[in-house]
Amino acid sequence: MYIIGITGGSGSGKTTFTEKVLSQVDNQEVGVLHQDSYYLPKHPENLKIGNEPNFDHPDAFDWVLFRKDLKTLRSGKKVDCPVYDYSGSRRTTKTTQVGPCKILIVEGIFTLWDEQIRDSMDLKFYLHVESDIRFIRRLFRDLKDRSRTLEDIIRQYYEAVRPMHQLYLEPTKQYADIIVGEETDSAASMLAGMIKQKLYETKKT
Repeated sequence: MYIIGITGGSGSGKTTFTEKVLSQVDNQEVGVLHQDSYYLPKHPENLKIGNEPNFDHPDAFDWVLFRKDLKTLRSGKKVDCPVYDYSGSRRTTKTTQVGPCKILIVEGIFTLWDEQIRDSMDLKFYLHVESDIRFIRRLFRDLKDRSRTLEDIIRQYYEAVRPMHQLYLEPTKQYADIIVGEETDSAASMLAGMIKQKLYETKKT
């Protein structure tokens, strides 16, 4: 299996970038593993800032299950990924199937943080987007999709998102093979072309 990691700060456009790539490949042999699915079943009390969950700390994730599912996918099998409910800050009983696949895209804020997972990847992308743009994107997303107030979004950004990004996420940029700026169309087309080539090569072997 060929594994591609895509990371970047909250609001950097990881999911959008991944969707751009998938739309150009359109092949069922390409799977996607979203790290957001692997938040712990219940958010740890010790990570909360005030009464707000801190979703931007590495310890908020279920690394044991994340590594296990990634290993299963690498063995050529499928996995049932958990589904996380942001409004309740807990994992639901629902699951979504991923795999089996020949190429796997792993996307999330800490895709390159864990050494074991990072070392399993063949190609690593970091989406570098300026903080003001990331904040605006996050603002619109949380207002529209997560039913949060403007005040809550701003407070969470300054108390958790920004400091966690600087402390934990920004340093992972050093592990990226390719750093992508705000204009992602060309990079998405390039990656889609590479994936098509990899799929062609697997058919020949």
